[in-house]
Amino acid sequence: MARANSYDRLRRLELLAAHLKQEGFSTIKELAESHDVSERTISRDLQLMRDQGLPIDSDRGRGGGVRLDRHWGIGRLNLSYPEAVDLLISISVAEQMKSPIFLANLASIRRQLIASFSAEKRERVDRLKSRILIGETASTFVQGSVVLADGKAVQKLHQGFLDQTNVSIRYKDDDKITTREIEAHYLLLNYPIWYVLAVDHLRDAMRTFRCDRVLSAELTDTKFQVLSKTSFAQSLEGNKLLK
Repeated sequence: MARANSYDRLRRLELLAAHLKQEGFSTIKELAESHDVSERTISRDLQLMRDQGLPIDSDRGRGGGVRLDRHWGIGRLNLSYPEAVDLLISISVAEQMKSPIFLANLASIRRQLIASFSAEKRERVDRLKSRILIGETASTFVQGSVVLADGKAVQKLHQGFLDQTNVSIRYKDDDKITTREIEAHYLLLNYPIWYVLAVDHLRDAMRTFRCDRVLSAELTDTKFQVLSKTSFAQSLEGNKLLK
């Protein structure tokens, strides 16, 4: 447990340094909320960072905060495995969408990321990529109904997808709110809307859920095995993704 706590703190210090460098002045309260720890913990982290020689500036008084000196650089980018996976999958999505902007260096970035993985992790990433589907652009009518997704809910949904763990969600469909336990087998992008192709235990059937309509989500202890895409043929009809 101590080792895990030490790793979590070291990782938080890295993210805290990046946050301060990017965002400029931030209050202790804002930093605590952003990193999901107490204000006292953030204050201790900042003091440790100062002791390590990081140039953290303070602006005391009303509206003040802390930040890293603007001329200081963070150094090498150090991604955790989940972050590297997310970046690799994002690159894959961009390539599948065939967007002409910023594609020139994506192949090189992808190769470097893949090279940093073990053979076992590369195989896992390939399986994850096969579960992310790029369909047609959503209609203008559907795009007009997009709402801002809840960040924490999407994060839990994403974790359930990665770990193949059931997720309990509160879902809003039109004006009706229901609680479901789902298995997130595939993610489908009909730009700009992300959908989850899932097994819905409430209905005991395959269902498609819009990510922006998930109001909250919590991970369960139940694992699931990924089904083939053909199990979701009805949801994928018209997207030409069953080949």
